[in-house]
Amino acid sequence: MASLWSIFYSFLKIGAFTFGGGYAMIPLIASEMIDKRGWLSKEEFINQLTIAQSVPGPIALNTAVFVGYKTRGIKGALAALLGVIIPSFCIILLIATCFTDFKDNTTVAAAFKGMRPAVVALIAAPLISMAKGMNWWKIALALLAAAAIWQLGLSPIWFIFGGALVGIAWSFRPEGRKEDGQ
Repeated sequence: MASLWSIFYSFLKIGAFTFGGGYAMIPLIASEMIDKRGWLSKEEFINQLTIAQSVPGPIALNTAVFVGYKTRGIKGALAALLGVIIPSFCIILLIATCFTDFKDNTTVAAAFKGMRPAVVALIAAPLISMAKGMNWWKIALALLAAAAIWQLGLSPIWFIFGGALVGIAWSFRPEGRKEDGQ
């Protein structure tokens, strides 16, 4: 069983060394929880990530809370939450106190622009990794939903609600209960 300290420390490292926001943290969280620590299976992580994306709030924060809860309950959720928040809070506090001195610096602006491709790669990596275990029709469905959101300006919330309703309906079919072991 994971100790509260190891949960806190894992998320503290992830929070301290990830640039680019919540989605950039996802591959690091997955690597730490699945590969290094073995606290979750890939399927469990994807389920936690799905829930984290479905509720309001930052994705990394939600994922940390759900993973912490899955591993050690309420105390695990709190340890993960504190671990992922403390580095960001300290860094933002430091930047806020110093930013006025550097906000017009062309070198700083260029550094942030240079980080953008790396952030895109960090976001794309878990998508590609998660797609490897999926059926072709699930990938096609995800791409169609993304295209509809992007091209038609539809709200993602409709796809989340629609997917949840389809999943619930699917689980109630007689064949579905036998497959799921219910």
